[in-house]
Amino acid sequence: MSRGRLRIFLGSAPGVGKTVKMLQEAQRRRARGTDVVVGLVETHDRAYTAAQLDGLEVLPRREVVRDGATLHELDVDAVLRRRPEVVLVDELAHSNAGGAGHERRFEDIEQLLDAGIDVISTVNVQHLESLNDAVFQITGIRQQETVPDAVVRAADQIELVDMTPEALRRRLAHGNVYAADRVDAALANYFRAGNLSALRELALLWTADRVDEALARYRDDHDIDSTWPVRERVVVALTGGPEQETLLRRGARIASRGAGGELYAVQVVPDTGLRDVPPESATAARQLVAELGGTMHTVTGSDVGEAILEFARGVNASQIIVGASRRSRWQRLLGRGVGDTVVDGSGDIDVLMVSHELAHAGRSPAVDWDGLGLRREVAGWLLATVGVALLTWIIDVTSQGQALPLDVLIYLAFTVITAIVGGLWPALTSAVLASLALNWYFTPPEGTLTISQPQNAFALLVFVVVAVAVASVVHLTARRTARAIAAERDSRLLAELTHSLLAVKDQLPVLLDQARDIFDADGAALVRTTTTGVPGQPVMISGEVPLQELDARLTRAPVDDEHQLVIAGDVADAGQRRLVEAYASVAAAILHRNELAKQAAAAAGLAKDNRSRAALLAAVSHDLRTPLAAIKAGVSSLRSTDIQLTAADQRELLETVEESTDRLDGLIENLLDMSRIQSGSITARTDELQVGDLVSATLHTVSEPHRVRSWLPDPHLTCLADAGLAERVLANLLENALRYSPGRQEVVLSAERLGKAVEVRVIDRGPGVPASERTGIFAPFQRYGDSPRGNGVGLGLAVAKGLTEAMDGTLDAEDTPGGGLTMCVRLPVVDHKPGVAHPAESAQREGASS
Repeated sequence: MSRGRLRIFLGSAPGVGKTVKMLQEAQRRRARGTDVVVGLVETHDRAYTAAQLDGLEVLPRREVVRDGATLHELDVDAVLRRRPEVVLVDELAHSNAGGAGHERRFEDIEQLLDAGIDVISTVNVQHLESLNDAVFQITGIRQQETVPDAVVRAADQIELVDMTPEALRRRLAHGNVYAADRVDAALANYFRAGNLSALRELALLWTADRVDEALARYRDDHDIDSTWPVRERVVVALTGGPEQETLLRRGARIASRGAGGELYAVQVVPDTGLRDVPPESATAARQLVAELGGTMHTVTGSDVGEAILEFARGVNASQIIVGASRRSRWQRLLGRGVGDTVVDGSGDIDVLMVSHELAHAGRSPAVDWDGLGLRREVAGWLLATVGVALLTWIIDVTSQGQALPLDVLIYLAFTVITAIVGGLWPALTSAVLASLALNWYFTPPEGTLTISQPQNAFALLVFVVVAVAVASVVHLTARRTARAIAAERDSRLLAELTHSLLAVKDQLPVLLDQARDIFDADGAALVRTTTTGVPGQPVMISGEVPLQELDARLTRAPVDDEHQLVIAGDVADAGQRRLVEAYASVAAAILHRNELAKQAAAAAGLAKDNRSRAALLAAVSHDLRTPLAAIKAGVSSLRSTDIQLTAADQRELLETVEESTDRLDGLIENLLDMSRIQSGSITARTDELQVGDLVSATLHTVSEPHRVRSWLPDPHLTCLADAGLAERVLANLLENALRYSPGRQEVVLSAERLGKAVEVRVIDRGPGVPASERTGIFAPFQRYGDSPRGNGVGLGLAVAKGLTEAMDGTLDAEDTPGGGLTMCVRLPVVDHKPGVAHPAESAQREGASS
């Protein structure tokens, strides 16, 4: 059984008519004889939409009871029993009510598709998961029901249902979308012209991407290599030179001329893995590409021009931008450049060669002909001069009439050895001197530079050519080997640096210390940049760095616009200088990360303050006004002359005023305490207190002391605490326990010594708090479950925890066995010196002796 096909009508906004389009499609198919049924369609009481259902078979829905309400969902089983050819299922992103077969409607549709039934559905662009944040920024409304983009992209057909903002607003104004009492609010909020234009653009771009994917699949399926310029795709070829900024900006301007233009930057790495692109150049290119809205790509290939062309064809590029060659005229005579290769092989892709300041200025050859070090250069020149002379003498002494070819091979082997040791130029010198020695000493007529036999002349010529070629290859191989070893070393050093930085929190000292070790420097420093040549104020220094004077041994690399990395050592090697620049790039990343961390911490602090301020205002607007209203009503009633109050009524009103005043006083005290705790201005004066006295003083301050039962096994138990703060802590905990204890149940207050702490426990038999939510109950302005019960602003537990921690104690919440919540306050005790009796122990001995 083949899988069913899915067709989706994608609406750019609510009310554009996607459901009507779906029903009209169903009517057309029914007229052609297709078996079409309606599984679920939401008409939203729109008469025109409901009229489109005429003649269509509508299947019954599944009834689901949720929170006392009866909801209607798609009955998948009914559709499967009916087994139509096509079924209509509206609102793809809908979440099913509890009791339905699946949690999401698109899962219902997947089941129908698997059963071989074609499905036609609808969805609005604001319900696509990838666009959820964008829609929220545009409209200010967060969509709670979303559908994964992959579900919609997997549809066999997607048809965009679109309408201009003006036409949609007229449709709303005529009452064709919402009821009359909702039209004004809708037009003034979600359906503003700007919102609708932005949603329309999102829908068009998303659909264009979907069409582009289908086009790419079609091209792949039919092996189409030629470009189809359906949109402007500009590929900029980068070589790492200073002209790359000019090329990228030109490419961005071209890509932005048409709607949907795309910018690709491509950098080709040779198959050898060796390239001379400075790290700072690659980093700058990536940053600029990101700012211009393009994407950066790195590809490998033996031929740079062919690799660029292959990439351009792969992305269906319409244009390729390359820079004018920096090679001089004589260099262009030796071979074709990258631009020539791209132009010749571009085919139907337009190639724009951009001129720049460095065009035709000449560039260094790809091969680095520098020496391999002083020792090897000296040894190479000694072999090329003294060695050739010595070898000539040895061959002359030991010669017994051997043929010239053997002498040629001996000199050729010696030239190769010279190339390995000293490089190209000593090897070329060796080849020339060896050819002269062969001609003078071993080629008839000997003792002259005249060559009598043509084959000998040809042999000498071949010798020189082969010697030069072999020496060049050997030298180039040695240079590339040295580069590969240096690159591997640099990569290993940077990898080790990365691992070292990941393991520490403060990364700049580690970076500077490792830089000192790597470059064998006296010191390394991160300093601020100044307009003069002297490094500015140091940010961090490792070792000794003479920053007060210009020192030729100071190697500097820019980190960012405000900092530079300074190495107190002679870094003359170009490879090492590139490594210094790589370390500077890492330092820039560290500084940027630290700045982001500071901004995040500041933002978190501001957000916390804003949340506290908002919660405080919300609490003040309700909880503080309640006792004020009671006081106002009581006083007004007592002063009123319109009614006659009995003595009992007056006492009751006075009690209400007094109770509300006490409540208001407690709320204000908690607010002030919370303010002092958050500002860190509370200083605890800890003394040795009798826990019994502390409990007695606390019970005089609670609202219902008769409901509190205290249990103190040791009446002389002492702790270290601030008497006033400890009393406030216990009072807040007791009031909280009394508030949440059901009925008139009592609250237990116990205290005993456990190890080096006194544990005071406030035990209630209330509803309790799940373990996952116990941390939140100590947050300011929070009441468990946001319950409206009680008269506080949600500060009691927060104040209690803050005051306890100010006394070097702890406050935690635990389960009460059998149900309820237990608050555990742990306060430190005095460790008495040996020979000094603890007051409780003395009292126990006195009691035992009596």
